[in-house]
Amino acid sequence: MYRKQVRRRRAVLIGLVVLGFLLLTFTFGSGSGAVGGGLGSVFGPFEKVAASALKPARDLVNWFDETLAARGDRERLAAELEEARSLAVAGQVSIQENEQLRKMLKLQKRGNIPNTYTPVTGSVISRSPTLWYSTVGIDKGSSNGVKMDDPVINGDGLVGRVSSVSRSTSVVTLVTDSSSAVTAKVLPSGAQGVVVAKVGAPGELVLEFLDQTKNVGKGQAVVTSGWRTGELSSLFPPNVPIGDVKRAPIDEREASQTVEVSPYADLRNLDLIQVLTGGRRG
Repeated sequence: MYRKQVRRRRAVLIGLVVLGFLLLTFTFGSGSGAVGGGLGSVFGPFEKVAASALKPARDLVNWFDETLAARGDRERLAAELEEARSLAVAGQVSIQENEQLRKMLKLQKRGNIPNTYTPVTGSVISRSPTLWYSTVGIDKGSSNGVKMDDPVINGDGLVGRVSSVSRSTSVVTLVTDSSSAVTAKVLPSGAQGVVVAKVGAPGELVLEFLDQTKNVGKGQAVVTSGWRTGELSSLFPPNVPIGDVKRAPIDEREASQTVEVSPYADLRNLDLIQVLTGGRRG
């Protein structure tokens, strides 16, 4: 008895599968013809039941398709946004580099850099690990004509001098290093002295041994003096901008013959620099 029921159910299932196949064949093959229309009227209720039963599965498949499509769109948009950001950053870097190069060229055109020097442009590749930022490494060396004690500038003014050279790299000692000393003068008064690092104040400078007969005021420019006496000469050419007078109280100047100087160059954020190679110093 049980086997008969199983065979009967199988027969019904097979019949339904065959009818479904015939329905699909006539629906797509006969279109809206008489046979197709007749079968449609006979199997219409079955189609509705099947469509209702399959709707959750069909919705689930559509949900997966839409989710995958949305995820693909999101990943594509994220990639496009990342590319746009990279291009924007590269554009900003190029703008900053071009601005610095224009400033360096302006220094040369104004006569702040003697034409006896050959500027070699390089990039800062390392910095001193100390708080004082006393040295930086650059990607130019002896193969580029760089030598010991060559002056180093950027678009704002004096940076320092070359203190170590290899074939492809060099070390620059900044003007804020405790070992640095630059002969300088104040414009327009002409008061002269030596620019050294200010003790206990990273990034600040002091102009020492001023001529007390000259008037020095806040905001006046300080440039290299570039002296030469016989065979001896300054390491730095004349009239390279160093900074401006930050503070020059009369009582302090009379007591210690010094004034505070703020450097023009941002020595903590150096990027592009120029080494002044060759030429006759002084």
